Amino acid sequence: MDELYDLRFPIGEFIAPKKYTKWLLQEWVSEITEFPDNLEAVVHKLTPEELLKTYRPNGWNIQQLVHHCADSHMNSIIRFKLTLTEDNPTIKPYEEGLWAELADGNTSSLENSLAIIKGVHGRWSLLLNRLSDEDLKRPFVHPESGNRVTIQENIGIYAWHCRHHLRHIQLALKV
Repeated sequence: MDELYDLRFPIGEFIAPKKYTKWLLQEWVSEITEFPDNLEAVVHKLTPEELLKTYRPNGWNIQQLVHHCADSHMNSIIRFKLTLTEDNPTIKPYEEGLWAELADGNTSSLENSLAIIKGVHGRWSLLLNRLSDEDLKRPFVHPESGNRVTIQENIGIYAWHCRHHLRHIQLALKV
């Protein structure tokens, strides 16, 4: 196996571009918009046994990945809305690993999480498609790193997040 390949990041880690273009932002928004359908196409007919497959040793199983995306993307739209309505807010992080172990984050019933993802992404896409140039530059502060993250950067992070976890599921199904 290639020493540079890291199963945690099969598509690589997110790297913010030096320049944000309208085309790039539209591509990212499209990825966020299409994620619910892309995810459902991969997981809709999986058996309970297949949902327990992992993409790497000690990694989350497929059902945890789906529930994590629902949790993460709910948190993300809230962060976007805080950033659009407050000046330089400090967002609230959460313990995603612990959330994945809770009963609702580790069940083979994906129906509720898929519905959450579909609803969140529907509203999120509507919001993202109406952002002004000024909105795109609005920042929030992540308290764990102290980093200021702009809305345009966060759009890229979450388009990457969609691809990242979809790839994890695809890899788990190949194992």
